[in-house]
Amino acid sequence: MSLDPAYLVKMADHGRFTRVVVARAQGSTPREEGAAMLVWPDRVIGTIGGGALEFSAIESARKGLQGLQKVPLGPAMGQCCGGAVVLGYEAWDSAKITQISGEFHARSLGHSTAQPLAVTRALARLRDRGEIPKMLIEDWLIEPVTPPATPIWIWGAGHVGRALIGVLHPLPGLAITWADSGAARFPDAIPEGVTPLIAHNPADLVTLAPRDAHHIVLTYSHALDLELCHRLLNHGIGALGLIGSQTKWARFRSRLAALGHSDAQISGIACPIGDPSLGKHPQAIALGVAGALVKRLSAGHTAPRERVRAG
Repeated sequence: MSLDPAYLVKMADHGRFTRVVVARAQGSTPREEGAAMLVWPDRVIGTIGGGALEFSAIESARKGLQGLQKVPLGPAMGQCCGGAVVLGYEAWDSAKITQISGEFHARSLGHSTAQPLAVTRALARLRDRGEIPKMLIEDWLIEPVTPPATPIWIWGAGHVGRALIGVLHPLPGLAITWADSGAARFPDAIPEGVTPLIAHNPADLVTLAPRDAHHIVLTYSHALDLELCHRLLNHGIGALGLIGSQTKWARFRSRLAALGHSDAQISGIACPIGDPSLGKHPQAIALGVAGALVKRLSAGHTAPRERVRAG
């Protein structure tokens, strides 16, 4: 879990919290470096692997421990992993979260206030050569910062829409909007981080979408699907996927062309969506769509940004 300022701001609505992160992992350990959880007096979000290590870390966080803690898993925890971890404990509130910027955020988790020479050199190599630094250098933690969330708009709360929400909402880095024509079409419980939007004609909501959003159209109506595709192409999109058969897609291509859209625009629509080899079950479609989306976003997160923020 990298530092995600937008996510941490939302979490700060629950009050000041302690973030516990695996700053170093050696040998066999329950989770990798960077795994993190957020701890409040009454709740915990995330995991560093469960078991005795996590239980002990939660207790330490609630007692106010700050800084670094070395934990040999066998001798200290009685765990059979046999490895060792260094945990970082850090209190966060809204004011501190605003200090996060750049592609990497470096700060002391110990007593040193001056940046050690080893950290300075590591950050210089990052800037000059793109060399990713170690996460923990002396008592300084250097973590990647999550880029702004990618807007994902899902049009339709039917079986496939619900399955897709179930697969996508746990993934980091997504800002999911879920649109349909009535409250009764949504499940009773909508996952945290998913924003429902309702309009008698959902196509009227298109103007609210960011122009770089990724859209997945799978409503109950072919006529509404067509209207959404038409309006979205006029509005501007990052990507657009449409549920349907080859026959439906051939009909849509013809109608979108008649509405004035170019071959290049129309060809940018992915239809059918998902991976046909997985089958037509809603969850199978959702897995195929989510897999393609994750690959596309991973390939796109390569643009250079301001790299270092030390504090």
